[in-house]
Order: sequence, then C-alpha cells, then structure tokens
Amino acid sequence: MRLVLLGAPGSGKGTQADFLKTNFDCVHISTGDILRENLREKSELGLRAETFMNKGELVPDAIIIDMVKARLAEDDVAKGFLMDGFPRTIPQADAFDKMLSGMGLHLDAVLLIKVDDELLVRRLTNRRTCRACGKIVSLLDVDLVTEDAKNCPACGGELYQRKDDSESVIRNRLYVYREQTEPLTAWYEGKGLLRIVEVQDHYMPEDTFKGVKAALNL
Repeated sequence: MRLVLLGAPGSGKGTQADFLKTNFDCVHISTGDILRENLREKSELGLRAETFMNKGELVPDAIIIDMVKARLAEDDVAKGFLMDGFPRTIPQADAFDKMLSGMGLHLDAVLLIKVDDELLVRRLTNRRTCRACGKIVSLLDVDLVTEDAKNCPACGGELYQRKDDSESVIRNRLYVYREQTEPLTAWYEGKGLLRIVEVQDHYMPEDTFKGVKAALNL
C-alpha cells in the first residue's frame, strides 16, 4: 500500500495513519520528521536545508524531494508507505510523481479526510495540553477531563491552551490549507487516485477508520 494522506489541521489524519500503520504493516512517513532527522544528523541534505532555514527562507522542493527519495529507499518502506505532509502543492505532487516513477513505484491512492471547518474549529479550540506530561485532551470529551477542566486525566498536571489553538489562528491555518489543498485534490482526482472520507460530528476515530477502509477497499 502506497498512500498520500491529506487532511486539514485537526482532521484526525495522524490517528488514521496510526490505524493504517498498525493494521496494514506500512510505514508512516512525515516530511517534518524527515527534515528534523536530517538536521539533527547534519546530513548533506540537512546542511543544505539549514542554509535556507537560517535565512528565514522555505526549504526548496528539490531538497525535500531528495530527502523523501532517500527515505523511500530504506528497507522498512518495502511493504508500503503513508506519506504525510507532502506533497502540498501541484508542483510538489508532479515532482513526487516523477520521482516515484523513476524508482519504479506508483501511488495506490490519495486519501482525503474531509471535515467541516466549523467542526474543526470546535475541536481545536477545545483542545488542551498538559504542562507536565504533554498529553493532549479535549474539553469535548467529558469522560477525560475533570469538572473544572484544569487538570490532566493522566497525571493531574495543569491543562493549558496553546496559542496556535486560538480561533483566529485556526481559521487562518484552515484558509491556508484550503488554498493549497483544493487544487491538489482536483489534480489527484483527475488522475483517478483521490479517495474521500467525510467525517461526521458524532464520529469516533474508529468510525472514521471504517470509512477509510471502505474508501480504500480494504
């Protein structure tokens, strides 16, 4: 199985990636993780990327593509991969497609986890993080939080709201995501690769996973 995962912030994409990885023996590849690993190891690609980051510039697509190519050549990816965080634009998708073709590989599908914006805003503005253990909990889940919604259910530490979970920041992130992703989804739909799972308000992660399996004919 070789998939690209698409989904807005708060859509539950990471959770579904974990379900897929556990149930179908494939590797979850986050381009953010790849970049951080190259920077930490001070690889040639990491050093090249760092020169742009130190100037406050975006890392060029060509460097990210080379990092992805190196990761896909590792042994643990032979059974399949879930690509998360890349591609984000049509030029990136086109370059990724050509790279896979050059490696004798192809995508099986592109999975879009689609959630209504207002539901995403409600989810993310009710998200809290524990200062002590880092656990993330939702105030919408009454079984997890205490009555005053101030204490972590795992360790009792203080729960706080991250600055990027404020409504104004979330709405801006969603706007940027839509601007980038809508052309990309249309591009993949034109190739016959796009599969969509629509998440409803009452869905638990397990309900979404049933939709994922149905969309992918698993």
